[in-house]
Amino acid sequence: MASGSGLESIRVAETVGHAYSLSQACWTLGVLYSMRGDFRAATDLTERSLALAQQWNVVVMLPLALWSLGYVHVLSGRVADGVSLIRQGLEILEATGAGLLHPLAQIHLGEGSLLAHRQDEALEFARTGLTIARERGHRGYEAWALRLLGEIASHCDPLSIESGDDHFCRAMTLAGELGMRPLVAHCHLGLGRLYRRTGKRQEALDHLTTATTMYRAMDMRFWLEQAGAELKDLA
Repeated sequence: MASGSGLESIRVAETVGHAYSLSQACWTLGVLYSMRGDFRAATDLTERSLALAQQWNVVVMLPLALWSLGYVHVLSGRVADGVSLIRQGLEILEATGAGLLHPLAQIHLGEGSLLAHRQDEALEFARTGLTIARERGHRGYEAWALRLLGEIASHCDPLSIESGDDHFCRAMTLAGELGMRPLVAHCHLGLGRLYRRTGKRQEALDHLTTATTMYRAMDMRFWLEQAGAELKDLA
């Protein structure tokens, strides 16, 4: 339903020839596909949003498109390229004072840093994103930052079990209150991975099964495959 509305927004923007509306519509739908894990479609749409912003000097869309394209690259395995683009977008956001999405960009940069095995940087970005989100009362971004802190704790050597569990559970509680079902599913996946690594088989099974059920219901196929792979490792 949401994707249908997004496609209709693109069609209308194309009809009237409004560059800002078209760039925004492509960006918004690209974000949706990115959340679902359809990275090819997300890349195509976000690249189009970026091209429009550059061609028509749509200043407000330029940092959003750069950052979002970078995050798609990070999630799809092009980590170095993705981190570079997120940094470019974040720099423009900071320079222009467009602060609404600033904490989420920090969090995504932290996620990219974690996947690049730069845990100290990831922790710095996660804490910065959390601080800004709390200062501005952005509870949704606070939940995303808490989840990232859970992921960072889960990748420590040795594992920071209590910290990971605490951050994932706090993120999941807040996300549940806000109706952020994809984030709730991600927290279940994170907890399942954490418990599997620490030998708590039943707890891991419970969380991974919940994550799988939620991803399937939301048609988040990439993440469904990730959870399914973790379940296979438990068999």
